[in-house]
Amino acid sequence: MNNQGPLSGINVVTCSTAQAGTVPYMLMADMGANIIKIELPNKGDSNRNSGELKNGISSYFETNNRGVKSLTLNLKSEQGKQILHKLIKKADVFGQNFSPGAADRNGFGYEDLKKINPSIVYASVSAYGPDGPSANLPGTDAVGQAIGGVTEAFSVPGQQMRTGVASVADETCGIITLSGILAALLHAKNTGVGQKIETSLIGSAFRLMGWTMTTAMWKNIPPITGARINGSREKAGIAACFNDIDGKPLAIQLDSKQWIPCMEKLGFVENLKNKGLDDLGLAFESEEKKNEILNELSKMFGGNKRSFWIKSMRDSRLVAAPVNSMIEASNDPDIKSNNYVTEIFHPELGEKIKVHGTPWKFSETPSSFGVAPKLGEHNYEILENIGFDKKEVDQLIKDKII
Repeated sequence: MNNQGPLSGINVVTCSTAQAGTVPYMLMADMGANIIKIELPNKGDSNRNSGELKNGISSYFETNNRGVKSLTLNLKSEQGKQILHKLIKKADVFGQNFSPGAADRNGFGYEDLKKINPSIVYASVSAYGPDGPSANLPGTDAVGQAIGGVTEAFSVPGQQMRTGVASVADETCGIITLSGILAALLHAKNTGVGQKIETSLIGSAFRLMGWTMTTAMWKNIPPITGARINGSREKAGIAACFNDIDGKPLAIQLDSKQWIPCMEKLGFVENLKNKGLDDLGLAFESEEKKNEILNELSKMFGGNKRSFWIKSMRDSRLVAAPVNSMIEASNDPDIKSNNYVTEIFHPELGEKIKVHGTPWKFSETPSSFGVAPKLGEHNYEILENIGFDKKEVDQLIKDKII
C-alpha cells in the first residue's frame, strides 16, 4: 500500500474563504495534494473565529482547512503579486471565490494567470454563476438552497419555509468544484492546456435536486413535500418518517411492490384493510386520503420500539433506518465502521478530537488527515521553496508583504 495519497505531487494555490471555496482543497489535501492557502497578513481568513471555539481552535475553520499550508500575502502590493505569480508557475491549480470581478481587477484573473502558466486549472466559485442577472451579487448557502429548490423540497406543509442548518449548497458546491478540478487536471496532464472552471451555489443546489427537479419540470407542478407518497395511482411508493412508542423517529421507503408485503410483515395490513386504507394509490385521489393513510401508519408505528420495526423490515430486505440526531449520526456504527468519522490528535489542543473521516476508500492510496494551519505557519517553508532566503523573508515581514 502506498502511504502517499492519490493526489500526491499536485500543487494548488488558493485564495479562497468560507465553505464552498475551501472544501475542494481540504478534500484534495486529504488525498495528498500540496495546498497553499493565501491569507491576509495579521488578519487571516475571517472564518478562523467561526463556529465553536475550543481553546482558540475554530470548528468551522478546522473542518474546512485541515491539511493545507498557510502563507500570508498582501496581494494589493506589487511584490505580493510577484510572489503569487512565482507560485503559479509551479502550480497545477489555482482557486478563488472573491467577489465577482475582484480577481481580474487585482491581477490574478484567469487571463492573467494562464499567461504565466498555460496549463493552470483555474477554479472560480460564486453564488449565482457567471452569466445571470445576479452574477455580481454576493451570496451564501441560504441563497443556494432558496433558489435551487432545496428549501421547498424539504418544507413541511402548513409551516413557514426555512433554509436548513446543514450547508448543503456550500458542501455540494465544494464537491462539484472538486470534480471539475479533477476532470480539468486530467485534461491538462494529457494536453498541457489548462482551463477555467466556474461553479456556483445555485447551480450546485439545483443539481443536488436530481430527478425530483426533473419530475417537477416535466409535470410543471411542485413536488410532494413532507411525507411522500409519490409515483402514480397505479405505482405508488412511500418515503416517510414515523415516531415509535418512545417518540424516536425512523425512516422507511417502499415501492409499490413492497407495500403490501411490508404491511403484512409488520402486522399492519388487517387494520388498514378494515379502514379501507390498504391501497396506497388512494393518496392520489385526495389529500384527505393521503393524510388518513399517513395518520394510521403513525398510530401503528407508535405501538412498538423503532429497533423492533427496523429489524422486522431489514430482515425482509426492506428499507428502514433510524433518523439520527447529529450526535447519534457521529456515533452510528456504520458511520464509524467506514471511517466517515474519525479521531485525530490535535497538537494545539493536546488531545484527540472527533472530525470527519473520508467519504472515499482507496485500496492503494488511502487518505490521511492533517490539521488546519496557524496563520502564516508555512511562510518560511513556502517562500524558501521558491528561492527566498531567511533574510529576505524577514524583510518581507518588515515590509508587511507577508
